[in-house]
Amino acid sequence: MKKSVKIILEIVLVPVIALLVWAIVQSIMKPVNFNKQKAYRETVAVQRLKDIRTLQVAYKSVNGKFTSTVDSLKDFYNNGKMAIVMQVGSMDDSLAMIHTEKIKKASRKKMTGEDFLKLYEAGDRNLVFSVETKIPVKDTLFLGRTDFNVDSLATIPFSGGEPVQMDAIVKTVSGVQVPLFEAKMPYKLLLKGLDNQLRINLDAERRDQNRYEGLQVGSVSAPNNNAGNWE
Repeated sequence: MKKSVKIILEIVLVPVIALLVWAIVQSIMKPVNFNKQKAYRETVAVQRLKDIRTLQVAYKSVNGKFTSTVDSLKDFYNNGKMAIVMQVGSMDDSLAMIHTEKIKKASRKKMTGEDFLKLYEAGDRNLVFSVETKIPVKDTLFLGRTDFNVDSLATIPFSGGEPVQMDAIVKTVSGVQVPLFEAKMPYKLLLKGLDNQLRINLDAERRDQNRYEGLQVGSVSAPNNNAGNWE
């Protein structure tokens, strides 16, 4: 083979080989990168769904049912109050227990937690009692969570602002009225911008497994103790 021909072949073949190697690497890395991004986005989405569940459970404890709108959850968080039981004093403190019992026996009426609270606030610190009080939801939930933002709960992350799909009903189960809720984030929106064919394949795989094509917490079709489908 003439040297000039060999040089020409090398000039032509080297880029072709490099292109083939690049294509092979890309075909291998495409699903790897997709799954890496999927895992990251799911982590963010799961936390958001957990926060929605926490607020829904608290909302139900006050209102007796779940809500179907994120706006109601936001208003509950910003303006609502929750009842909590506050324990004052220790039952291991025998002197305080004796003192408290004496007050109960000396009283002409049945002493309530509110009655003892008034005595406590008046200066009697040697008491043991519990009292139900209401405090703002903001002062109860998500304390210490610097990453919590109630306004973000309305949207599916990485979707460009698409709303979380939420519903709430009261369903009769075995003759009992059961409040149910669900919040969904379909992969079609959560994985927006990633390889569309790989996302389509993922959805098809989930359907074949009779699983929701995305992330979901709770269910309005069947009670599941407000579980997430990632758990």
